[in-house]
Amino acid sequence: MFVIITYDIGQKRVGKVCKKLREYLDWTQNSVFEGEITKGLLSKCLSELNHIMDKNEDSLYVYQINNPRNIKKVVHGQEKSPIDLFL
Repeated sequence: MFVIITYDIGQKRVGKVCKKLREYLDWTQNSVFEGEITKGLLSKCLSELNHIMDKNEDSLYVYQINNPRNIKKVVHGQEKSPIDLFL
């Protein structure tokens, strides 16, 4: 499946969250990651992030797209981290 993850994390933890997400997905913009991932790896990633996050202060949004052919990505302005292959 294709996922887009956005987050708003406290300053003390944001580096750890960013580093963890880079292990699984492609960084596309500040606080935004996207890419293809299996359900199992997504579950593992989210579990690891839950150990880093403070649920009283931080937020994480996961958008799951089962059929990425239905997505059209349009970038206005400078693309921060271009991905060569976007479905």
